[in-house]
Amino acid sequence: MLRNALLILACALMLFSGSASAATKLVNGIDANFPPFAFIDKTGAPSGFDVEAMNWIAKDMGVAVSHQPIEWDGIITSLLTKKIDIIASGMSITPDRAKQVNFTLPYWVIKQVMVTKKGSPLTIDAILSGKKILGVQQGTSEAKWLKEQAAAKGWNFELRYYNSSPLAVEDLLNGRIDAAAMDDAPAKDAAAKKEVQVLGTFGMEQEEFGYAVRKGDQELLDKVNASLKKLMASPDWEALKKKYELEK
Repeated sequence: MLRNALLILACALMLFSGSASAATKLVNGIDANFPPFAFIDKTGAPSGFDVEAMNWIAKDMGVAVSHQPIEWDGIITSLLTKKIDIIASGMSITPDRAKQVNFTLPYWVIKQVMVTKKGSPLTIDAILSGKKILGVQQGTSEAKWLKEQAAAKGWNFELRYYNSSPLAVEDLLNGRIDAAAMDDAPAKDAAAKKEVQVLGTFGMEQEEFGYAVRKGDQELLDKVNASLKKLMASPDWEALKKKYELEK
């Protein structure tokens, strides 16, 4: 009896210890090639709007945070299998994703646009209906939308999938694809650095970004939401938008 009681107590202490330990450190999964929201800087360190925002939020929560690059196509799986604790990396809130994870309050509104080489005469209609090759990051809401709409509307472009939007831009510049579809913030970032131009939106409704946690992590969700609200109401939020050229 005593031995069983001691065993139960030991197990309880281990569980408590593990829970407390987990609560003091968060692992944030990021798309490491999604500027300006998340990327690896010249020193090899994670950087970007969402990385700095999550650093602020973690400090306000009184926990440490690290940022783990994950392939975007498998980032929700990494969250569900507890390889990471949160996704703060420019993730659109969609009905399909909301079935798997819980999102924080929205913090950014995003539009999807098409990008071509600077000076290209191509129009969005010509891309969609002119047997063109269109690059898109796999696992994104725009990839899903374009595939579904092409089937529904008879568009005859070829979708070519990439691990990141910047990789699609490189193939665009090298002439391997005719255009690329992506969120407007990374498109603007690319146009500021590369010989590409933003054509405009192509029919998708605008979306909102939110941070994602597992369905069972309600306490974490509540704490992140509380700190995110504080950040968005602070001068630091405006400073972050200015730093990463996200001012509307």
